[in-house]
Amino acid sequence: MILADELYNIITKRVNGPVAKFIRGFLFLLSLVYGMVVVVLSGFNKARAFRFKAKVISVGNITLGGTGKTTFVEYLAGKLDSQGKKVAILSRGYKRNLRRQGPECLGDEPAMLEKKLSFARIMVDGDRVRSGLKAIENYASDTLILDDGMQQWRIFKDLEIVTIDVTNPFGNHRLLPAGFLREPLSALKRANVFILTQCRPGLDIGDLIYDLKRINPDALIVESEHEPQGFSRIDNPAELLSLNLYKDKKALVFSGIGNPEGFEETIRSLGIKIEHTVRLPDHHDYSHEDVYNIMNEARRKDLDLVITTEKDAVKIGCGFNILVLNIKLKIVKNEAEFDRRLFELYSL
Repeated sequence: MILADELYNIITKRVNGPVAKFIRGFLFLLSLVYGMVVVVLSGFNKARAFRFKAKVISVGNITLGGTGKTTFVEYLAGKLDSQGKKVAILSRGYKRNLRRQGPECLGDEPAMLEKKLSFARIMVDGDRVRSGLKAIENYASDTLILDDGMQQWRIFKDLEIVTIDVTNPFGNHRLLPAGFLREPLSALKRANVFILTQCRPGLDIGDLIYDLKRINPDALIVESEHEPQGFSRIDNPAELLSLNLYKDKKALVFSGIGNPEGFEETIRSLGIKIEHTVRLPDHHDYSHEDVYNIMNEARRKDLDLVITTEKDAVKIGCGFNILVLNIKLKIVKNEAEFDRRLFELYSL
């Protein structure tokens, strides 16, 4: 963890000096090798991509970290279900622990989706072909959503959707390990739809839209935002509490997600005063000690609230006075055109 933090600071130039510059130069050389390997592997696998007897919709991203991908998967699955589609979501279950029971066995994101999407089959398997075939054979699924599917090159996709966080779309524009790009930006030419997440009034995204149109003029660009729905208590997730209930209260906010800044900004927009933040690594596996330390810190600072995300909440046991912010994705531009392209798949 300490090493990862140090590398992050070096890559983002928060740390400078001769040693940091040497490390950045070395990482850049490694990124060139990584890029060549990615291009070869993607080309090889796409040439022999597996075709399912179902519609395949990929939702992925080109960067490491949170881009609102899972929130969009939830939105997409709900839209498809409303039209009578039998949806299965294929996930690899990143950082799942097969030796544990409950959410840890699935992974946090699949566990959250399973909790919220009772109508969908959540299939967790590192082999997406195997899980897709199982969903079709055992559950008669006619639509497969590849969660984090952009780099699933060996599967033919009927629709390639790429989510992009407008607050930090491409990091430093360099490939791993010198930056945060999983593939060269030219890979965006494969996309059929770009979902821009974290759009907010007053935020200028004109340059980003220009860049995306230059790379891929045929892709639809959809703007979206994360809309808070209310709070729930970790012991009683079914009861939704008003967003205005905690205005002007002092809070400790904690999360283990890819974009904690966006989550914290949403909390502030509700009029809650964040007095202390705890940012843990993405997909953090909470221990009882972690949660006790967080609660003790809130008590020590005499804070009114402790708030976390839905993704984190699935990994925290009951018995703690913790609030969970419930959000959903809302499309604010080009929803009708997105619907047209989506449902057009089923007329082909």
